[in-house]
Amino acid sequence: MSLLTIYQYPDSALAKRADEVKEIDGQTNVLLTNMVDTMYSANGIGLAANQVGVHQRAIVVDIDSEDRGKKLVKLINPRIVESSGQITWEEGCLSVIDYSAEVERAAKVLVRGWTLDQKEVDIEAEDLLAVCLQHEIDHLDGTLFIDRISRLKRDMYSKRLKRMAKSGQTPDGERIPPI
Repeated sequence: MSLLTIYQYPDSALAKRADEVKEIDGQTNVLLTNMVDTMYSANGIGLAANQVGVHQRAIVVDIDSEDRGKKLVKLINPRIVESSGQITWEEGCLSVIDYSAEVERAAKVLVRGWTLDQKEVDIEAEDLLAVCLQHEIDHLDGTLFIDRISRLKRDMYSKRLKRMAKSGQTPDGERIPPI
């Protein structure tokens, strides 16, 4: 087990599009295992590889915080192949400290990707799982949830971060479970 460093907004690594995984091998397994450990340690429900500085298209998701591992999803080269409906969800993020906002997403998605044993899988998802998968796939495209909110709200958050950094404050308070 190795915990990885989670990059924080506004680090430019978070804005970079991840590359497709060309070969699923032992290194891919180690990466996903470390990502799961890191996600659980940070009390998150999702993590994309580029959030930990690895620009490969890989995500881990586990929306069941009561029974960790039971609904764990590890996907390589995930992509949304179908979407329908619309839902607004309060999102947080392990890379966006001390902030959450309502984001509009597709209510249902069909995501296609590869497993560690090199099998192509389809995942039909709705509600929180759909939101989480879209959120993590956005990360792989270099998009954060705050890129999906108004410029005014994003600017206010950036100013708050700058004030906190100047004063030496650390974020605190109630947090939405980060995706």
